[in-house]
This record gives sequence, C-alpha cells and structure tokens, in this order.
Amino acid sequence: MKAKVTDRIATVVFYLIAFAIIGVLAGLLGWILVRGVQVIDGSFLTTPPSTVIAGGGIAPQLFNSFYLLFLTMLITLPLGLGGGIYMAEYAKPGRWTRFIRLSIEVLSSLPSIVVGLFGMLLFVQYTGWGFSLAAGALALTVFNLPLMVRVVEQAITSVPLEQKEASLALGVTHWQTITQVILPAALPGILTGTILAAGRVFGEAAALMFTAGMSSPPLDFGNWDPTSPTSPLHPFRPASTLAVHIWKINSEGIIPDAGEVAAGASAVLVIAVLLFNLSARWVGRWIHRKMTSS
Repeated sequence: MKAKVTDRIATVVFYLIAFAIIGVLAGLLGWILVRGVQVIDGSFLTTPPSTVIAGGGIAPQLFNSFYLLFLTMLITLPLGLGGGIYMAEYAKPGRWTRFIRLSIEVLSSLPSIVVGLFGMLLFVQYTGWGFSLAAGALALTVFNLPLMVRVVEQAITSVPLEQKEASLALGVTHWQTITQVILPAALPGILTGTILAAGRVFGEAAALMFTAGMSSPPLDFGNWDPTSPTSPLHPFRPASTLAVHIWKINSEGIIPDAGEVAAGASAVLVIAVLLFNLSARWVGRWIHRKMTSS
C-alpha cells in the first residue's frame, strides 16, 4: 500500500515538472511571438536597418545569418563527419582515445564567449582578416565541431553490428563497408543532428560579436562576385547577424522604434530556430520511413 502511494506521488510530481517546463517554454515563446509577429512584414524583411529614424528592417542581418550558417556548416560537416567516423570505427580503447574524448567534452562545455575571444585572437588579429564572415565561421566551427563529432559517432554506433559483420564477411573492405553500408544506415541520425547543429549556429551571438563584428557595410545585392568588397558573398567583410543585431538594438539602439525592431527580429530568430528543430525531426522520420519501406 505504501509503495503504491509513493508511486502515485512520484508520478504526480513528475507530471507537474513536465507541465511546468512546457508552460515556461510556451510562455516564453508566446511572449516573443505576440510582440514580434505584428512587426514582421515584407518591408521589415527586405530593407536595411535604420540608424536614426524609425522604420528600419533586418535584410542584411537576415542574409548574413544564413550565409554565415552556410560557411560554418561547409567547414564543420567534413571535419565532424571525419572525426565521428574515426571515433566510431578506427579509435581503439586506450590513452589516446580517452584524451580525444576528454578534449571533445572540454570543447563542448566551453562558453561561447570564450570561443569568441579565442576566435578574435586567432582568426581576427593573428590572421589579419579583421572582423569578417570567415573569422566568424571558423569560430563557430570550433564551437560546433564537438557536437557534430558526437552526433556522427552516435549515429554510426547505433547501426546494428550485424550489418557491418555481414558486409565484412562478404569480403568488402572496411572503408567500403563504412561508405556503402554504415553511413547510409546512419544517415537519418546524421541529418537530424546536422539540422539541430545548424539551428544552434543560427542563434549564436556571443562568439560572433568578437569575430564577425557588430556592423554590416552597405551591400550591393546585384553584385554576387565573392571577390568584390561590396558583394554579399565576400567572406572577409564584417557581418552583423540577426542575434547580434538584437543585442545591439537593445543595448545601443537610438532609433525611436528600437523595441519593435528588436521584438520583430527576435520573433524571426525564434521562428527560424523552431523550423530548424521541426525540420530535423521531419527529415529524420521521412528518411527512416523511406529506408524501412525499401
């Protein structure tokens, strides 16, 4: 009797904790979206920000966020995929493997502002690039690489061992087994983790304040030559992202509608991150259904 009462009390407590978490999340998202959605329109998304008068938009910051995300994932994906394959398939138990795992854990627990300061010293000052998209992308690679390595390693280790053994028993080489058997089976988990990592990059601010900068020069969206300083694709120009712009507007903005601009930009950022998370789940389930049905 006492055990049943204890079980019911524990069940109620855990349900209350779950509802409290959901309530906090719903309240936070609702407060941001209710204040910000009413500001979002076509002009807000396609016009540059204003420095003095009201009515500015977030077009350069929105473009910078997606472009920086592309550059970061372009660097992170090959490194994370290679690191995850090594840890799952080639790393043997021992002191060296333990040291690598410890390094990954330390990197993953570093505050983003520390990564930003490291990026400023190495990618901004030492290289002479100054505040730039390239410096921001490399700093975010340092920030995001441990997550990608763990995602790939976990996706590979979750593949049934029988598939690998059957491939090797047929005389297929280890590398061919990895590329033709293990990676296709691990693809849903890898894609899901990649999209989640992309959402993490999209919302980052602290590391980019010290690497990509807090301002964006006038951009010529009719010039797509990456070597031109006014081109949006130029990788060595300063680039204020959406998250950094929100911080700057709230802390230093002098425009009359600074609160409305910050609320609208926050709503756009929250919606983008939600889409990243929802699409990660949808893509993972869709690929899993396709693979199980074929």
